Amino acid sequence: MARTPSNMLPLGTKAPDFTLLDTVSDSTLSLDAVKGEKGTVIMFICNHCPFVIHVNPEISKLAKEYQSKGVGFVAISSNDVENYPQDSPDLMKEKATEADYTFPYLYDESQAVAKAYDAACTPDFYLFDADLNLVYRGQLDDSRPQNGIPLTGSDLRNALDSLLEGKSIAADQKPSLGCNIKWK
Repeated sequence: MARTPSNMLPLGTKAPDFTLLDTVSDSTLSLDAVKGEKGTVIMFICNHCPFVIHVNPEISKLAKEYQSKGVGFVAISSNDVENYPQDSPDLMKEKATEADYTFPYLYDESQAVAKAYDAACTPDFYLFDADLNLVYRGQLDDSRPQNGIPLTGSDLRNALDSLLEGKSIAADQKPSLGCNIKWK
């Protein structure tokens, strides 16, 4: 299991635009279509990564809690499906159902979106404000597979709460850690 950290895109970066296939609805969705009124969480994930499998229950729970508060959620898989067929769009759709995702699960076939976001690992989390400026990037929390720390989503949750309460978000943010994105 490779342990790759986030690249930590600079805070304040404007969310790069995208239009990708949503494997759940079989439609094409843009950033504008998935963004939330008060903020947007963009997650780079995949089906097979043990780090993502570990956090799936919490990301599903967070989405359900914060979507009703005006925060958009979207997941993107950018892995090379030729060499990692378990991350194919058909299986992404199955995973979305199995993991109870209430958000789109987009397929970045060209990997251009992952490159635009400087994504490095799965999971990699980004929180943008209402104007699509980056206010948080990094880990969900300190929990990792087999480290014994409970899954709480505390880091992303604190950033979401601060955003919604109009408070500043601490600039000291820990990188996420997971499997590297499987580049072509």
